[in-house]
Amino acid sequence: MEIDWKKNMYIAWIGCFFTGASFSLVMPFIPIYIEQLGAPKDKIEFYAGLSISVTALSAAIFSPIWGNLADRRGRKLMMIRAAAGMAITMGSLAFVPNVFWLLVMRFFNGVLAGYIPNATAMIASQAPREKSGWALGTLATGAVAGSLIGPSIGGFLAQTVGIKNVFIVTGTILLINTILTIFFVKEDFQPIEKKNMLSTKEVFKLVKKPSVLIGLFVTSLILQIGITSISPILTLYIRDLGGGTENILFVSGLIVSVAGVSTFISSPILGKIGDRIGNQRILLAGLILSVICVFPMSMVESPFQLGVLRFFMGFSTGALMPSINTLISKLTPPEGVSRIFSFNNMFTNFGQVMGPLVGSTVANGYGYRSVFVATSILIMINICLTLFNFRGELAFKNLFKK
Repeated sequence: MEIDWKKNMYIAWIGCFFTGASFSLVMPFIPIYIEQLGAPKDKIEFYAGLSISVTALSAAIFSPIWGNLADRRGRKLMMIRAAAGMAITMGSLAFVPNVFWLLVMRFFNGVLAGYIPNATAMIASQAPREKSGWALGTLATGAVAGSLIGPSIGGFLAQTVGIKNVFIVTGTILLINTILTIFFVKEDFQPIEKKNMLSTKEVFKLVKKPSVLIGLFVTSLILQIGITSISPILTLYIRDLGGGTENILFVSGLIVSVAGVSTFISSPILGKIGDRIGNQRILLAGLILSVICVFPMSMVESPFQLGVLRFFMGFSTGALMPSINTLISKLTPPEGVSRIFSFNNMFTNFGQVMGPLVGSTVANGYGYRSVFVATSILIMINICLTLFNFRGELAFKNLFKK
């Protein structure tokens, strides 16, 4: 059966958009919902943070399990499983009686997640290698666009239909995503018996450059730490910069979103450039641009300056996302592509757990500006690791030689 990988990519893009939107859509009003569920006022921020972290943590823990199953049963099946599972867990949040059950369902939300990494693994396995950077860069914009538009849609729906009904709407959207994936995504995959499948250890032995792969995992981890470390302190930092800005929530939302806009614009373009000049070069350039943008954030004097730097930082994220996924797809044997991507997803989720913790801990000890300094140091370490992994022009030329 001949697969139209471009059609699959566009359907998967819609699925990634819905998935990204469903995660971010509930963020603006989670603290209010937790308050409505009867949480003590002095614990609302704690439970709000925990409800976010527990989803990323459970997703990180279970991601390799689903990756193993995807290599046995196919990526499409895992995309359907993730979309259907999240439709149930998201929709059920409308009916939880208290904060404990909200945290339980948020935990299972992470357990059953995995649409985006499985969609990425499927397109990575189907797209021609010379177009993989463009394909994966384009696919990445789906989740970015969803996460960008999600908070504004969520805020609007919460005001018009009520918070509980937002969860039902989100569950319905994910149900539509499930149906689209069932009927329109095509995959020519022959299920493999467990006894005939390569073990994860054997898959890693077949990886062309294991040290490079581990370096890419670390890059994904640090990328997420850098993106999310600012989350706990952003509004407070902007308030300090603006001297008590009246429309603080609007300004904070704008500064968060502006990085996503530049990421959305640049991901497919930089992915296509990476296909031509080498994704490892784009990766290194993205890391260098990232530290150039992040460090000066510790010295800005106004919200506008912070927003400009965040906008340019989005271009670095746009360089890093498709480059990491494309390099992983080129390093990975076809028999284990889902498992390798699931491990990268695990590092990504751990970064999402660690980022807010790093940001709040550093801010409490050394002040808001120190968060950006600490993140810059992490990125510099990552640059050194990347230079070591891709050392010498010979390594750049021969990395993917057959």
